[in-house]
Amino acid sequence: MPHRPDASRPTLRQVAALSGVSLKTASRALNGEPYVSAPTADRVRAAAEQLGFRRNAIARDLRAGARSPLVGLIISDLGNPFFSRVARGAERRLRAAGLQLVSASSEEDPELEQALIGEMLERRVSALLVVTSSDDHRFLDAERRHGLPVVFLDREPADIVADCVVLDNRGGMRHAVEHLLERGHRRIALVGDLGRLATQRERAAAFELALTAAGVDDWSRYVRTDCHDAATAERAVRAVLDERPAPTALIATNNLITIGALRALRDLPERPALVGFDDFDLADVVGVTVVAHDPERMGEVGAEQILARLGGADGPSHRVLLPTELVPRASTTLDT
Repeated sequence: MPHRPDASRPTLRQVAALSGVSLKTASRALNGEPYVSAPTADRVRAAAEQLGFRRNAIARDLRAGARSPLVGLIISDLGNPFFSRVARGAERRLRAAGLQLVSASSEEDPELEQALIGEMLERRVSALLVVTSSDDHRFLDAERRHGLPVVFLDREPADIVADCVVLDNRGGMRHAVEHLLERGHRRIALVGDLGRLATQRERAAAFELALTAAGVDDWSRYVRTDCHDAATAERAVRAVLDERPAPTALIATNNLITIGALRALRDLPERPALVGFDDFDLADVVGVTVVAHDPERMGEVGAEQILARLGGADGPSHRVLLPTELVPRASTTLDT
């Protein structure tokens, strides 16, 4: 049959007509139910294949009162490998439980995030995993009251109490600063993500606290924020290095910012020390000290919280804090 972009999908009624059986018999045959003879079932399946008919399993399950097998995941940046690994961990755990993950990216736009969540709810997802870019989640209250499990990943919501899985951002940043202080650095720059994001706020607050505790009182002149991609981070690093006196060390608050920093530093004869928050591919090859953690574990734990709620757990919300680890490499342990 030639492909026609405007052709409507074949229906079960058409399958029944082509195979010469009733609608109910066609349905039973395609669903593998009893009381359909083998020759009749073969004829119905052949008609379905000829027409290109595909069952709507979700609609069938909902009509029967079964739970949707779909779990929605809203991430904030499809191009960031960190979120791809989070999704991989969640998908692996959900698939083992017979559920399917469907994902969409909000592009760090709170309005788009809300619209995407609305679209997933219209498709009757059984639960939601959300990496939020918003500070307003009141629109989820009604859904949660009706029993929809919602788990926040990476960024804790500020306006509602909900299950969440987050990193030890404060501890990770504190270790990064202390690592540099121990090596004699006092002029330490911070190149950060969007200032409105919870992860950025936590990491920046820990940066300030650690330097203040060490008696460094001019730290703020070396802070640059709202760098959400490598290109913006590269420009910010070049700008902060123009300060006089220049910083002797840099901390980048996520993997993409670290990549931008590496680009800014690549042609310098004398490079400042560099620590990146988040490990990334080839970081070990190029020798970047990082605050490492396990994004896939974040996805897995979030999926486990979803499965527990779907299984009937109705206790108070859980906040899971995942550990971070400083991994020293050449960017801070060797003379550059």
